[in-house]
Amino acid sequence: MSEEQLLNQPQLPPTSALDNSSGRLLENWFEYPVRAQPHHTDYAGIVWHGSYITWMEEARVECLRSIGIDFADLVALGCDLPVVELSVRYHHSLQLGKTAVVKARMAEVTGVRIKWDYVIESPDRQVSYVTAKVTLVAVDRERGKIMRQLPASVKDVLSRLSTSMGIGDW
Repeated sequence: MSEEQLLNQPQLPPTSALDNSSGRLLENWFEYPVRAQPHHTDYAGIVWHGSYITWMEEARVECLRSIGIDFADLVALGCDLPVVELSVRYHHSLQLGKTAVVKARMAEVTGVRIKWDYVIESPDRQVSYVTAKVTLVAVDRERGKIMRQLPASVKDVLSRLSTSMGIGDW
C-alpha cells in the first residue's frame, strides 16, 4: 500500500481518554447500568435470556466508546468483530422494572481473538444475575474472512485498553 493510500485510510480517533480515567473503568471493569423494560421480558415479567446478551454487547460497545473508539470507526477500517464463542451462566432472574449493572472487561487478546468477561448484578452487588464469557474474532469486512492479524491501529487501541484494565502485555 502506498504512503498516500495509507494517509487516506480511515483512522481510529486518539485514545487519550485512557490517560484521563473517566471513572467508568472501575476496578478493571466498565460498568453499564440497565433497567428491565417490558420489551426485555416474557409475559411473566421475567427478563428473557437473550436480553442479557444484548446488554453485554451494549456494554462492550459503550466501553470502547468511553475511551473514544466508536464501533463505526472499526467498521470504517474494514474490521468487524463478530462473536464466535459465548458462554453464559444464569444465576438469578431479573424482573420487570428492576435495575442492574452490566460489568464488562476485556480479559485477553490472542492473535485476532479478543475475550471479554461479563457480570450482570444488582446495583448493591448483592445479587448476581449472569456471568458470561465472549470471544470475538477480527474479520476483514471486504473479504469476509478472518484476519491473520489485527490492523495496527486496532491492536494499538486494544493494547491501551488492556493496559488500562490491568491485563498486562499480550
